[in-house]
Amino acid sequence: MTGANGAHDFDFLAGRWTVASRRLVQRLAGSDDWENSPAIAVCHPMFGGAANVDEIVFSTKGFSGMSVRLFDPARNEWSIYWASSRTGHLEPPVVGGFVDGRGDFYGDDTHEGRPIRVHFIWSGITPTTARWEQEFSADHGGTWESNWVMEFTRV
Repeated sequence: MTGANGAHDFDFLAGRWTVASRRLVQRLAGSDDWENSPAIAVCHPMFGGAANVDEIVFSTKGFSGMSVRLFDPARNEWSIYWASSRTGHLEPPVVGGFVDGRGDFYGDDTHEGRPIRVHFIWSGITPTTARWEQEFSADHGGTWESNWVMEFTRV
């Protein structure tokens, strides 16, 4: 998945970002009603680049989130964990890596009590921009619904 220097794949994310967030109001319900909200994100690298922690504050929504990313050198892949101030617990990880500037990360979770596949996509990475997208699949990856997109711009 990731190249020989995979431990540095998330180096681009270090620092402070403004974020334009767009989220589906209802997920896996056939909805096309999106809500927009601004956010501020700050990412701190750790372990010499092989890990990082970020906090993203959605001030207009009254909550914040936190991601923890850890690189496994034996498997040459990343695990990404998410937590929200709304729930106070760490979600199951998505796992993957980068190929040709695009990061794909997959995992299993539940949504409203039913099992789903989760897909995180990192793309459009430049020194001043990046795009993150989340998709859910209720049919084991047969079809995907994009339900959250964040456009990052470096401060």
